[in-house]
Amino acid sequence: MPSEFLNRPGAIASGDVPNAGVAARYGNPLVEQRQLATGAAIVDLSHRAVITVTGPDRLRWMNSLTSQSITRLKPGESTETLLLGMTGRIEYVVRLMDDGTDLWLLLEQDEASGLLEWLGSMRFALRVELADRSVDFATIGTLGRPELPVAAPHGLPLVWRDPWMTVSQGGHQYAVATRHPASGWTYSEMLLPRTALAAIADSDIPVAGLLALEALRIAAWRPSFATEVDGKTIPHELDWLRTAVHLSKGGYRGQQTVAKVHNVGHPPRRLVMLYPDDTETALPSRGDDVVVQNTDGQDRTVGQVTSVARHFELGPIALAVIKRGTDPTAELLVRTAGRDIPARQVVIVPPDAGASASVTVPRLPRLGSVPR
Repeated sequence: MPSEFLNRPGAIASGDVPNAGVAARYGNPLVEQRQLATGAAIVDLSHRAVITVTGPDRLRWMNSLTSQSITRLKPGESTETLLLGMTGRIEYVVRLMDDGTDLWLLLEQDEASGLLEWLGSMRFALRVELADRSVDFATIGTLGRPELPVAAPHGLPLVWRDPWMTVSQGGHQYAVATRHPASGWTYSEMLLPRTALAAIADSDIPVAGLLALEALRIAAWRPSFATEVDGKTIPHELDWLRTAVHLSKGGYRGQQTVAKVHNVGHPPRRLVMLYPDDTETALPSRGDDVVVQNTDGQDRTVGQVTSVARHFELGPIALAVIKRGTDPTAELLVRTAGRDIPARQVVIVPPDAGASASVTVPRLPRLGSVPR
């Protein structure tokens, strides 16, 4: 169902199927980025899904199924977690917050039905109840603290604060950076009663489209389920051990792969930031091949572009997932629309991520153990 924000002057609906029904932009995405970055603007994410888990076993239950340690998640605290397959591949990415009564799960719309079905099959005798609350609550994104009618059904405002700004307790960062670009990433998501959207859309509060949010996310090296994850992705490849994996807990599906790759192996692929040559023509597209030219003049495909944007300060930027062994100093080419665009790579996940990342990283416990 189209959002009320599409009635705003200049609103252009997103052409991406997962983002149908909300605005990609309202005019000039670069201006919208500036407003969003300063905390003045909000982003309509009302197409996103909202699920609640209610019951006294909700935290213990979710802790047993996913990669993050959440048994001691306090009311008002935020985190994120991954549901992995048996081989450690990412199946779902979930943003979590608890209000003392309900555990709130925020996720992409196309994840909701599959996750609800799977979680429903895993309840057994535990005291938990699941509900899809997407028709009742709408998500609004911001990098500031706008005055909005945030929902608080149990007395605590429902605001999820992105943990990406720092490395979470029990996590580990592969990126080697004097100042990680996420240090200024003050992003949060608020849940509003869906009935309040029309009045907000008609107000004079500045709004930014999805294109503006995407540009700032890419600049923060922040992975997204909708773009960076494919059927082969493991958390290490995207540096997602920073915030979505607790390295001292066990007992969840896929943990053995997390432990093996982190302790004695290397992820097969790695996330990089790309700076395509500045051009006034069309940007590269998601899915474009990333290639490197060998000394013999032959091109070799080493990965694909996963996200791309034009940043208001950095110019054209992109995230790409490439083969681990790709020379980190190599100048890469993005092959798009029959032409090659030179692109400088900035290493996010280094080729030696994993076993040689740090000899001080604690070993993961055996499968089945639970952190105290």
